[in-house]
Amino acid sequence: MVTKILAVFIFLVSLQGFNNIAFFDRFKHDPYKVNHNKEYYRLLSSGFLHGSWVHLLINLFVFWQFGGFVEEYIFVSSFGQIQGSILYLLLFLLSVIAANIHTTIKHKNNPYYASIGASGAVSAILFSYMLINPWSKIYLYAIIPIYTVVAAVLYLIYSQWASKNSEDHIDHSAHFYGAVFGFIYTVAVNPAIFTYFIDSLVNDFPF
Repeated sequence: MVTKILAVFIFLVSLQGFNNIAFFDRFKHDPYKVNHNKEYYRLLSSGFLHGSWVHLLINLFVFWQFGGFVEEYIFVSSFGQIQGSILYLLLFLLSVIAANIHTTIKHKNNPYYASIGASGAVSAILFSYMLINPWSKIYLYAIIPIYTVVAAVLYLIYSQWASKNSEDHIDHSAHFYGAVFGFIYTVAVNPAIFTYFIDSLVNDFPF
């Protein structure tokens, strides 16, 4: 249920941002204004805005595909409906903030830098999913099958590299730190899942 509500909210906020540039500018992640004007809300609000329909629909597709599973089988099944839903909601909201912190520090004196998108939170959801399904297969570009844990490692490596070398105007560091936060948060609130993850890595090794 939380996944569905968040997906609808993200869609509506992003749609408003598409149609209202003042609204978009008011809530995008602007490290300079966060630092100099103390507009800390941008660390969270930017996660509900997107730069294009493609950006929005890809994030919503991945979030919808994996979010419901994480919500139900990691949080609700372990903590009950109310507490599990709250913990899952916190995973999403805190991961948006955590994903933006590094960029905020890096660009705190750069008035020309800005970023938006739920990619950091989506990365957190994916890494939470990996903890319970490390050897399931996901499909890169909807074509190439790859084990979830392998994809996760490659994703971290690429995000770290791209954050230092890429000039594609994508906040790759948000992807990296969002993913790391998702892993740490899930293990912190449900330590037993880490044991399950290690056992699954060893005992379900596909080769």
